[in-house]
Amino acid sequence: MQAIKLSTDQMRMMSLFQNVTGAVARDCIDDEKQDRVIFVVNNGKMGLAIGKGGMHIKSLQNMVKRNVELVEFDEDPAKFLTNLLNNKLVSEVKLNTRADGIKQAIVMVDPRKKGIVVGREGRNAEKARLLAKRYFDIGSVLINSPERASVEL
Repeated sequence: MQAIKLSTDQMRMMSLFQNVTGAVARDCIDDEKQDRVIFVVNNGKMGLAIGKGGMHIKSLQNMVKRNVELVEFDEDPAKFLTNLLNNKLVSEVKLNTRADGIKQAIVMVDPRKKGIVVGREGRNAEKARLLAKRYFDIGSVLINSPERASVEL
């Protein structure tokens, strides 16, 4: 696990997050390219962070005037990526090291749900790449779907 340095702005955002939600953010990523702020919350704190009917997130979005996204942290990189990309849609995460030495995660999803997992304009895939690199030095995240076997009738 790598040490993460936070800017003054990120610390300010995390403080605001804690005041609004009552949950502690362990990290904050300002993703200007996608016009969003991503908060990483500790395991089991997702409900508290979201608030009843999403009210904490809505308040936060109004305050920061950007989209706010949450990710639940996990020490296990495979579980972390599953949380990040939607645990209902991810069937498996395989971790390996490529021949060039770069750590890689291969995320297996149902072919019919791949578009949802990747997200509009790849925003979810991009978030997965950003956070996998930041926390686990995983340089490559592939989202694959096994081809459906053809059935002979």
